[in-house]
Amino acid sequence: MITKLNLATNPFRNRVLPYLLAGLMFVASIAAGVFCLARLNENKKQNVLLATAIQERQKEIARLKGEGEKVQQLLTPDQKALLSASHKLVANKTFGWSRLFSDLEAVLPGSVSASRVAVNNIFQDGERIRAELELGVLSRDYPAVMAMIDNMNNSGLFQAELRGQDRQETERVTYTEYTFRVIYTPTYIYAAAPPTDIAQNQQGGGQ
Repeated sequence: MITKLNLATNPFRNRVLPYLLAGLMFVASIAAGVFCLARLNENKKQNVLLATAIQERQKEIARLKGEGEKVQQLLTPDQKALLSASHKLVANKTFGWSRLFSDLEAVLPGSVSASRVAVNNIFQDGERIRAELELGVLSRDYPAVMAMIDNMNNSGLFQAELRGQDRQETERVTYTEYTFRVIYTPTYIYAAAPPTDIAQNQQGGGQ
């Protein structure tokens, strides 16, 4: 007796495994959905807490600002002047004069020399201390003065604006005094002058 097998019409089938895999995928998707929903709710709660904290800070800042304005209105002109002077005194104590002269020397070419430095104002801009200066320099070399302006404006420390020039003549030499309005912002990061100007500074210092 010969038994004929027809694998095409009677294949081996496992009816349990597909349902088992589908069930596992369904359970995994539900777990992932629950996890994502929990994280979403947690993020929403954190956003609400942060928004509430920001609103409270803004209200506190507005309240303090209002109290400050009320105090300013109660001050007499003499008290306001005293307050302004005290603020300027605090700024002066945090202002590095030696650093100012060092930074000026770094940007002045050898043929340009500082004749005077007058501080018109010292103020605080955010966390930085700035100074408004009136700077006078002497030079017989106009291109060197223009190079000095470029050095200052590219240094990140100075913003120089030419305000005037006064030609001076003596029996021996003729030179010009240039006057600048300068905003100086001291910082610990210094952008050096171009190499040609540095070499010129070294030559000028050796003369």
